[in-house]
Amino acid sequence: MHILIIGAAGMVGRKLTDKLVAEGHLGGKAITRLTLADVVAPSAPEGFQGKAETLTVDLSAPETATRLAAGRPDVIYHLAAIVSGEAEADFEKGYRINLDGTRHLFEAIRQEGLRKDAPDQPYKPRVVFTSSIAVFGAPFPDKIGDEFFTAPLTSYGTQKAIGELLLSDYSRRGFFDGIGIRLPTICIRPGKPNKAASGFFSNILREPLVGQEAVLPVSPDVRHWFASPRSAVGFLLHAGTLDLARLGWRRNLNMPGLSATVGEEIESLRRLAGDKAVALIRTEPDETITRIVDGWAQDFDARRALELGFKADATFDDIIRA
Repeated sequence: MHILIIGAAGMVGRKLTDKLVAEGHLGGKAITRLTLADVVAPSAPEGFQGKAETLTVDLSAPETATRLAAGRPDVIYHLAAIVSGEAEADFEKGYRINLDGTRHLFEAIRQEGLRKDAPDQPYKPRVVFTSSIAVFGAPFPDKIGDEFFTAPLTSYGTQKAIGELLLSDYSRRGFFDGIGIRLPTICIRPGKPNKAASGFFSNILREPLVGQEAVLPVSPDVRHWFASPRSAVGFLLHAGTLDLARLGWRRNLNMPGLSATVGEEIESLRRLAGDKAVALIRTEPDETITRIVDGWAQDFDARRALELGFKADATFDDIIRA
């Protein structure tokens, strides 16, 4: 089996790669080839026994998608995107990376399947697209169910919603077998803060845990929907093996997660790391971040994904311990 990960140098991409290498198979099939692509050089997978290739490429360039599809990977994980705050700040870049890159990829897969020099070798890969709960916009019900409509209030959410529609249509037309998973905000993200508007949800836990100060730009009453990095990897692995006939043509799913307020996050930190850690959190209101976050969903009824076997962490204490 040949697996392509686009966005392999990112946090989730690295963790997914490590898990696939450790497992050595996906859905009972041995992984014999890994292609890791990103705009910065992905790390070579340590300990992988098959053929591995790392590519430093820009998916928004049409020739990049053509090159990636030409390798005919069996499973394609499309994780590449610029994050919410950056997409909002740079309108053109957001659409170029998040929308044009996705469209180029889907079209390259279609064109590879239409190649007349390989009519006896049909090509229809599994495509796993990481979408986001940012495809939803206020006003919200108490819990967002599987029937709630997408009406994003950010450019990032709009770009992801368009990607979902494209994935559904290309799947319906038989060009590939696609599934879109709407990720909750991933917390706690390792490493340094990025330009995601949601970054503070991780920062206020990660930095105090190692004795560093963190800034809280919103009210402690803000409620949001979370999943851990290990849950995100679990979602991706399951999406890569799930019988998609069970989804019908509704190919985009809300992932399960944990609904919590910022205050509840902080109290979980207090229970596990003490008052000294909590004292390192400094409140510094940011109107731009508050406006973005106010348009995000707070809680979900993800029963469809749960019935299909997707699983997430149950408490913030569990996430912080990990």
